[in-house]
Amino acid sequence: MASLVVVAGGVFFLFFLVQVRSFFYIESVGSASLANSVAHNNPHRFDLVSWNVAAINNNPFEYWISIDNPEYTKLMDDVQNFIENPKDKDLPLSAILDDAKFNELVQLMLDEGFPKDHVDVAATMWKNDYKDRKMIANFMKDKELGLKRLASMPDRITNTINTGDGKVAYRPTVINCYQRQDLDTQDGFWKAWTNFMFKETIKFKERSGGGLSDRTVASLLAPIKKSKYPAITSEEEAVSIPLQTILAAAFDGILVHIMNQLSPSWQPLRETMCENLNLKKNDKTLEILQNSYGTADVIFMQEVASSFIQKAKDSPLGNTFHILSSSTLDTKRDQNSVVMLSRGRFPSTTGMTEVTSQVYAKFDGMGDVPVANGDVFAFTIQDKYGDDLLLASFHGDTNGLATIPVTTAVHQVAQGDLNGKYKLIFGMDANTYSHGTPGKTQDVMEFADDYVKKGLTSCWGNTPDRENYTTFNARTYLQPQLNKAAKREERATKGDVNPKDFILFYSEDFRTTSVEKDNTGKHNYVEGMVFPTLDFPSDHGILHSLIVPKSQSNRDLK
Repeated sequence: MASLVVVAGGVFFLFFLVQVRSFFYIESVGSASLANSVAHNNPHRFDLVSWNVAAINNNPFEYWISIDNPEYTKLMDDVQNFIENPKDKDLPLSAILDDAKFNELVQLMLDEGFPKDHVDVAATMWKNDYKDRKMIANFMKDKELGLKRLASMPDRITNTINTGDGKVAYRPTVINCYQRQDLDTQDGFWKAWTNFMFKETIKFKERSGGGLSDRTVASLLAPIKKSKYPAITSEEEAVSIPLQTILAAAFDGILVHIMNQLSPSWQPLRETMCENLNLKKNDKTLEILQNSYGTADVIFMQEVASSFIQKAKDSPLGNTFHILSSSTLDTKRDQNSVVMLSRGRFPSTTGMTEVTSQVYAKFDGMGDVPVANGDVFAFTIQDKYGDDLLLASFHGDTNGLATIPVTTAVHQVAQGDLNGKYKLIFGMDANTYSHGTPGKTQDVMEFADDYVKKGLTSCWGNTPDRENYTTFNARTYLQPQLNKAAKREERATKGDVNPKDFILFYSEDFRTTSVEKDNTGKHNYVEGMVFPTLDFPSDHGILHSLIVPKSQSNRDLK
C-alpha cells in the first residue's frame, strides 16, 4: 500500500512538473506573440522585402528544374554525358569556327570600328592558343576561361536585349528564346549570328538624354575589367572586346553543333520551355509581389532589367508603390538595384535625394572594388511620420568580394556625409558563402563580423546561421559558365546553396520582430528544394522582415 502511494505521488509530481513546464512555455510563447503583435500594429514599424529577381534570366536551359517531360530529361542527360565524355566527338574549335568563318568575323569587327591593333592581337591569340583546342576538354571545360568571363560576358550583354522601342532582340543561340527555327545547320546559325551582331541594328536608349539611337549589337560589348575578374590577364583585358566576340562565336557554334547531334527536335522543345519559364517571368514576378507582398512599406530589388521597371510602373503595383531606380541606370548589362516605396508610407518622393554617387566616391581609397553601374542605389527620403531614412539596395559580385567595401562605403556616407541624421535600411544580395575562401569568396561570418563592428545588425541578427540558405540552385551544362555546371546527381552538393541575402540596419535604431524567407512566392520556404521552379522565377529566395524603431518598441511594450 505504501509503495502504491509512493508511485502515485511520483506520477502526480511528474504531472505537476509537466504542467508547470507547459505553463511557462505558453507564457513564453504568449509573451513573444504579444510582443510581435504589438510590433506588427505599431505604425512606425517597417514591413520590408528584399529580393534578387534575376533568374530565370533568358536561358530556359540554364538551371536544373523539376518538369514532367521525358524529352527534356533525356536531352539534359544526353548533353551532360556528351560534355562529360565526348570521346572522338571532341572536335577542334577550328571545325566549328573554320578559317573562312574566322576571316569573315575579323573583317566584320574591323568594319564595325574595333581598333585594328586590338583585332590583330585577338586574332593572334585565336590562332596561337584557341583554334586547335578540343571544343569540350580544352574550351568548354576550361575553368580559367570561365573565371575570365570571355564567353559569359558577351552572352550576358547580348543574349536578350530589351530595345528602346519596346521590342526584344534575341541573339541566335541555343541558350535563349530565339524565335526562328534556323539553327538546324552550322551555316544557318552563322548567317543568323553575324547578321544579328554586325549587320542589323536595334533601337538603343542612350543614358545621356534618354534618346534612341540605331546601334549594332556588337557596339554594345564592354571591356572585361581585371579589377572585377582577376583571372583575366592584362593583355586579354586590353583586347577583351574583340577576343570575347571571337570566343562567343565559337561558344554559340559549339552549342548548336551539340544540340543538332543529340536531338533534331530541340528547337520546338526550347520554344515550349520559353513560353512556360521565361516569357512569363516578369508577369510571375509582378504577381508574387502584388499578391504576397503588396502591403510592404519598402521592397528592395536587385538585378532588375530596365524593361521590368517600366512594366512594374504600368502594373497595379505602380498605383501603390513609387518604383525608383538610379539616375545611372545600367541599360547595357541591364542588372539594376531598385527600391519600391509604399505610397501609403511615402506619399511623395519630392524630397528624395540620391546619394549613389557619394557611395561610389568612397571606393577611391579602397583599391579595386568589383562594382558596376546599377549595382548600388542609395537615397535619402522622409516618410509620412517625419522619419529621415537612408535606403539602399545592392547586388554583390558573384564572389561577394564587393560586399564589405560597399557596406563600408554606405556606412561612411551615413555617418560621415550625412552626419548620422538618417536611419539606414539596406537590402542586399550579399553573395556571401557558408564557407568562403579568403581572397576568393566572401565568408558569411566574416561579413557579419564586419557589419557588427560598424554598429550594424541584420534581419538575421548579429550572428547569422551558416546553413540558413537563401539560394539553392544548380546550373546545367547548357550555359556559358561551365565551371559552375553540376551533374544531375550533384545538384545539392555542387550547386549554389548559400546564405546570401540580408537586410541591414543600425542596431541602435531598429530591432527585428520577425523574418521569413520564401522560395514559393507564398510566404513559404521549402528546404532542400532546387529553385527556380515553374512557379518561382528567381534563384534567390525572398526575404520578408518586420523591424521596429528601438525607441518605439521599448515604449509600446511596457
